[in-house]
Amino acid sequence: MSGRSRAALFLIEKLIVIAVFALCASACAGIFVESYITSSDARNLNHALVAAKNGAERYKAFGDVRVAAQSLGGLVSGAGEEDVIVYYNEDWQVSGEDGAAFVMSIRRIDGEPQFLRELSIEKVAGIAGIAGEEILSFTVSARGK
Repeated sequence: MSGRSRAALFLIEKLIVIAVFALCASACAGIFVESYITSSDARNLNHALVAAKNGAERYKAFGDVRVAAQSLGGLVSGAGEEDVIVYYNEDWQVSGEDGAAFVMSIRRIDGEPQFLRELSIEKVAGIAGIAGEEILSFTVSARGK
């Protein structure tokens, strides 16, 4: 009987060790997931800053939305075709609207002078291309205005 009781205690001890190990492993997995999300967000913010700087510099240099859109690989849209839209894929390469993960827009601000624009970069939400979470936004004006 004492052999059985030792085996039972040994089995219970092993089950406790496995349970503690599983708890620690699940905590580590949560930390790794959070780390991956933070790293991905930082990468996207870095690329968004580069794209925004590029867009702002091109708009400032040319002062014309059509030329800026063409040099950025984007489209001219909006009422009176006064806005620039550039779509980026997951790797931050210029893409079409279908494969877009991010969108940069340089839009005219209502009630403000013609040369003053708002540049924003947003993460696309859903397959319909509806703009989702805004990554950054700032105001830019054309050179010489």
